[in-house]
Amino acid sequence: MRRRLAHVVTQVAGAAERRAQAPHASGDATDRLGALVAVLRADHPAEPHGAADDDPDRVAALAEIFGLDELDVRLLMIAAAPDVDANLGAALDLLGGALPAGSGHVSLGTALELCGLGSASAEARARLHPAAPLRRHHLLLVHGDGPWLARTLQVPDRVVGRLVGDDTPDPLVATLTVHADGVDLPEAQSVARAVELGVRLVYVRAPLGAPGAAVAAGAFGALGIQPLVVDLRRRPAQTSGAVAVAAAAREAGMVRAGLVVLGLDDAIVAAPDQPADLSVVTALEDAAVPVVGVGHRGWDRGWSRDLPLCVEAARVPHAVRGQVWRRELPGADLAAAEWRDVVGLRLEPRDVAATVRYASMLGAVRDEAVGPGLVREAARRLGGGAGGRLPGRSGASLSDLVLPDTARQQVAQLISWAQHRDEVLAQGPVHGQGGKGSGLAALFSGGPGTGKTLAAHVVSDALGLDLYPVDLSSVVDKYVGETEKNLERVFHEAESLNVVLFFDEADSLFGSRSEVRDSRDRYANLEVSYLLQRMEQFDGIVLLATNLRANLDAAFSRRLHFVIHFPDPDVPTRRRLWQQHLTHLAPLDAADPVDYDLLAESVELAGGDIRNIVMAAAYDAAAAGGRIGMRTLAAAARREYAKLGRRMPPGGFAEIPAPGTAG
Repeated sequence: MRRRLAHVVTQVAGAAERRAQAPHASGDATDRLGALVAVLRADHPAEPHGAADDDPDRVAALAEIFGLDELDVRLLMIAAAPDVDANLGAALDLLGGALPAGSGHVSLGTALELCGLGSASAEARARLHPAAPLRRHHLLLVHGDGPWLARTLQVPDRVVGRLVGDDTPDPLVATLTVHADGVDLPEAQSVARAVELGVRLVYVRAPLGAPGAAVAAGAFGALGIQPLVVDLRRRPAQTSGAVAVAAAAREAGMVRAGLVVLGLDDAIVAAPDQPADLSVVTALEDAAVPVVGVGHRGWDRGWSRDLPLCVEAARVPHAVRGQVWRRELPGADLAAAEWRDVVGLRLEPRDVAATVRYASMLGAVRDEAVGPGLVREAARRLGGGAGGRLPGRSGASLSDLVLPDTARQQVAQLISWAQHRDEVLAQGPVHGQGGKGSGLAALFSGGPGTGKTLAAHVVSDALGLDLYPVDLSSVVDKYVGETEKNLERVFHEAESLNVVLFFDEADSLFGSRSEVRDSRDRYANLEVSYLLQRMEQFDGIVLLATNLRANLDAAFSRRLHFVIHFPDPDVPTRRRLWQQHLTHLAPLDAADPVDYDLLAESVELAGGDIRNIVMAAAYDAAAAGGRIGMRTLAAAARREYAKLGRRMPPGGFAEIPAPGTAG
């Protein structure tokens, strides 16, 4: 850099001498320029030929990566001079005709003169054409829209910083940069081979849950190339995808890294009803380094002149995911039972690292060692839309589920299947070939309050997993295609977090397809068809609950491994419900004993309604300063019947007076 600045000073001195000898030269400007040249010669003395530079590789490396020849380098150094030495900037201003200092940038005409290029030559214009290396790679900016020779040249601050030895990244690129560790997968080996053969653009299609970033980073790692991973979804709202890609490509070139671009398809197509932003693809194709783009869509042939090499990323195998967890938690005994469901979290490698970092922070704040509980909490918090909705463990067990024996045995069988799923899958593709998932699906049908939601909690708690209830208001969208997109996000989160996915009121989503009479019917049928396909590909555990089983599309039955009916409770079941709910309360009123047989015979309601009666009686007793007795329960039952708009059974509780009255 020092020797190159000395060369610029020599060029400036030669131009100053020519100006001094020119007719009509201004004495004041000539004197100023001569004085500046004298100072510059003292500051930047010419060195003997072959002398070592202080940092000889930075300019040469820049030229090598971006394909610059010696003339390009001279133009670059002249344009960068005002940002390196104020006296050089002042001298260049005077050569350009500004008195005293002007814009601080070099005029295009002055730069051409110092490089010995004629202002009218074709070569001069070619060097500064937008498609030429200096401008295509955003190493040199041309400002102004006036006469060509009066326009000014500027080297971006990040490029000047690199030339003088400052490796602080561009602020925009720093915002976009994310961490991604590579994994040794067949897809990564394919990408590495392509880059090694000179392929400049590779596109990795990574469906939600597939390790696209890890595949790309692993490919560069296999070649000994440091990857620069940027996520275009992190760019500021006012920054276009093309600007972000260009800045990242320039940064990758300056630090000799391979470029990985995440969220590429969303930057090209921001919304289904908007045209593709092909300037993003152009910026990729102009990059001086190999680029691996990652997105969840397939590559559209119309996006580029030539089709890039397209690679499909599969989900991380269980063994590889275990290696990632061991790398991030080197001191944990991941073979222990308490870590089993943590290792089963189907997270991308970079999400595993983020989860462990967050769990470490939680542990430091709470003064706790990083254990399975903290890691699962961190995974829930980092799990996108699911993180804030997971209710955690309820503590419910199979003994809390009061059902007829047949239904209860089916729930126990569902739990048993889920517990032995990995053991069965290890024997072979028992779920079938052709893209079928390895998940389990069950339908809970029955009237309101019969225990369907409680059964979902019992299943999830028995498996040591969290229950992920789907918020239908955040899924269903009036815009075409958005519901499917929201559902895909839900399924992905459930698979990634290894939770039990729970659709309550499932008939609102999984309704029967109808004859197409208008566009709304067609799009509603598309949503159901998508759900059928996605259910078949699902790798987790999904529970559906409905009060109206007849309204479900018949095609769902084949996708269901269990259909469990929750009937309205019979007399023996209602008696057990009363006993179970009342055992959780304080001692009952001995002076007003509870008649369980009468309650079971008379109150023909579901378990949820019985729970409401017991809860109301508990509040009434607390307000009266007493205990729950038969009178309190009878009064609460009469209010519950009125609330439901149902008639009391004949003679039901008519002989039982209200609390506080004479018996």
